[in-house]
Amino acid sequence: MASAAAVALACAFAPDPAAAQATSADRLVISVSQPQVSITSTFTGAELVVFGVAETIASDTTPDVVVTVRGPKQSFVTWRKSRLFGLWVNTDSRTFIDVPAFLSVQSNRPPDEMAPPAVLRDGQIGLSRNALTQLVGTDYADVVPTDPFRQAFLRTQQAANLYQEDSHGVTFLAPRVFRANFTIPGQAPIGRYDVAIQLLRDGKITARAVQHFEVNRSGFEQDVATFSQTEGTLYGITVAIGSLIVGFIGNFLFRKE
Repeated sequence: MASAAAVALACAFAPDPAAAQATSADRLVISVSQPQVSITSTFTGAELVVFGVAETIASDTTPDVVVTVRGPKQSFVTWRKSRLFGLWVNTDSRTFIDVPAFLSVQSNRPPDEMAPPAVLRDGQIGLSRNALTQLVGTDYADVVPTDPFRQAFLRTQQAANLYQEDSHGVTFLAPRVFRANFTIPGQAPIGRYDVAIQLLRDGKITARAVQHFEVNRSGFEQDVATFSQTEGTLYGITVAIGSLIVGFIGNFLFRKE
């Protein structure tokens, strides 16, 4: 605990481009424990820590803090199943366009206790308030939180641990020094992850700061991915030959006399 506090306090006095000032009273300085997460064949997940310092001259009270981590944007399709002739089949779908493939929201207390609904909605504080653009007919728009497709999508992502929410995930090491832990699961996509922190006081957002980190492949996996992108034709031929060799060996070993 002491070492974590020391790291966070050190960040407060070091120049950091992540520092953002929303008012003359509050300022945030943040740091992420790892600037890069490497995925290997044995990767099962990683735990990262966000440290932050809320610098303020307006009040001695402890502010509210919300940490939101958003992964690379992807598109997803959510299906609705209906019973038809005694069988459950897909009968309707909704496409989510360029939504975070990973989303984690951590706060020091339930967001509903921090600010009015309009402030929480504008700040996209909480899973239910994050914008999730959908293709509805010919239009692109977010929908009400109670929409069944939206709720089904959130349940699916949460079950895969790709969407996370913890209303007690932010802890204070001192009145103005805080930390938050979040887990990157083994199936998390590669790419850039943005860490956005919002400071709330008296029901208003008074400061914001953003950092980021990268999730990349490394070792043999990265070599294969690079080879497939730079030498597509040769990669396809190699895969085809490898499949033939594996099939021949399998047939030789398990053939019946």
